[in-house]
Amino acid sequence: MTDPLGSYPVWRRNCRSSRGISPIVGVLVLLAITVCLAAVVAAGAATMTLEAGGPTAAFDLQADGETGAVAIEHVAGDSIDVTELSVTVAVEGTALRDQPPVPFVGADGFDGTPTGPFNEATEPVWHAGERAAVTVAETNEPTPESGETVSVRLVVDGQQVAALETTAT
Repeated sequence: MTDPLGSYPVWRRNCRSSRGISPIVGVLVLLAITVCLAAVVAAGAATMTLEAGGPTAAFDLQADGETGAVAIEHVAGDSIDVTELSVTVAVEGTALRDQPPVPFVGADGFDGTPTGPFNEATEPVWHAGERAAVTVAETNEPTPESGETVSVRLVVDGQQVAALETTAT
């Protein structure tokens, strides 16, 4: 059977007219895949941040229930700018009424002057290997007693650097 209008058979002419659809469908599928991949990459890039995180450091906490001393040793890691440091001390889960405003010399709720970088008269940078201590006054509540849990939270520029806990001796 031949077509009177052309030299191709009718069945061949019908196949020929649908051949242009396949490349268009392929292009649309590749375009859709490209758009999806671009969305995934954009979402991943949006979650990334170029800001460096806060300092990372390791600390050791000791508390003396008899004297009220709370000592923190900077064991390893980045140096900490004490002027940017916030220290929160709690006894048995209850925060002290008066918190240490580090660095300081003579503050409400604390006896004497703190040692190490918590003392306003020393360098305000806390390096690994240095120890800082405060003595909680009996006028501050609650005071650490032997056997009680003492916890300290260290925050630099709004980012928690450490959450420490020990039992007072």
